[in-house]
Amino acid sequence: MCVTIVTSSSEYVFLSFQLLYIIDSFADILNFCTLNKMSGIKIITTSTVRKVLKYEELIPAIERCLVKYSLGKIQQPVRSTVEVEKHEGCLMTMPAYDTVDDVALLKVISLYPKNGTTNTAPKHQSTILYFLPSTGILAAIIEAHLITYMRTAAATAVATKYLAPDNAKVLAIFGAGGQARSHFQTMNKIHKYEEILVWNHTTENGEKFCKEISKTFKNVRFCSNAKEAASNADVIVLVVSSQTPVLKGEWLKEGVHVNSVGACRPTWREMDDECMNQCELYVDSREGALKESGDIIMCQPKKLINGEIGEVIDGRCKVDRNKKTIFKSLGIAAEDLAAGHLVWKNLGSEI
Repeated sequence: MCVTIVTSSSEYVFLSFQLLYIIDSFADILNFCTLNKMSGIKIITTSTVRKVLKYEELIPAIERCLVKYSLGKIQQPVRSTVEVEKHEGCLMTMPAYDTVDDVALLKVISLYPKNGTTNTAPKHQSTILYFLPSTGILAAIIEAHLITYMRTAAATAVATKYLAPDNAKVLAIFGAGGQARSHFQTMNKIHKYEEILVWNHTTENGEKFCKEISKTFKNVRFCSNAKEAASNADVIVLVVSSQTPVLKGEWLKEGVHVNSVGACRPTWREMDDECMNQCELYVDSREGALKESGDIIMCQPKKLINGEIGEVIDGRCKVDRNKKTIFKSLGIAAEDLAAGHLVWKNLGSEI
């Protein structure tokens, strides 16, 4: 193909530089594609994850991984965090290795709570690097936003299965975002509720969420205040990413079970001291909770952890399900390990 450009000499120089830049950019793309083909690194997108990762497999896999983690069979450090103070965000890394199933990966995350208000960027972005443990070779790069939603909700479902009262009738969901949607799906897979109550800071979003889930669950009601939702609930899910308490202990019914998911930073809280001190406390990771959970770190008097949910599942930690309980979920790399491996395994010959 021949292109003739008729222009002045100065414009000619400028356009020449532009064309060179475009050609160079295409070369970079071609080099990346060639490198990807030669190295065998697979790029697994969110749409592919959605096709192959199903809760019917994921929930049991998360249950198993929580036990393995508590038995020390999954190696992982507490999430490493670098604060990006200028932009009020942070960068995190979460590596893990499963010594039983021989699986290794690293998840990288950015968390920018103000995104979506001053720009259109998502608050939370994440990617999984999936390695071959025998050689350390990077086998796949997996878009992990959906995985984070799904594995978090699956862990909540597992905790609810072991901590909530058997006769729970009313589920309350605080929040109306992606985590609220994923939790609606998993909570209804492990128990049949008679009613779902929703509360959200923004009424418009809360009502929109209610309308959406009412297509598959008929008895849904939006509550204008948090007290109304909490005081009528047998099981509560907190997924509002709150930095100050939204749930008060004075609202809680006897025997209620609370899943606290949204406050995942040392300075953030979803529950007040009265709520914390009324309930038996269980966590995904004791080490992580003591370093990352503002609900635990800032609670007065100091709140003791009854056990990890993995210890509850395998019977090492006994639970009285007639008492008020909290599952404090920070999200651990072991859960990403279980979910990421399912994605890799289910793709099979496609990869």
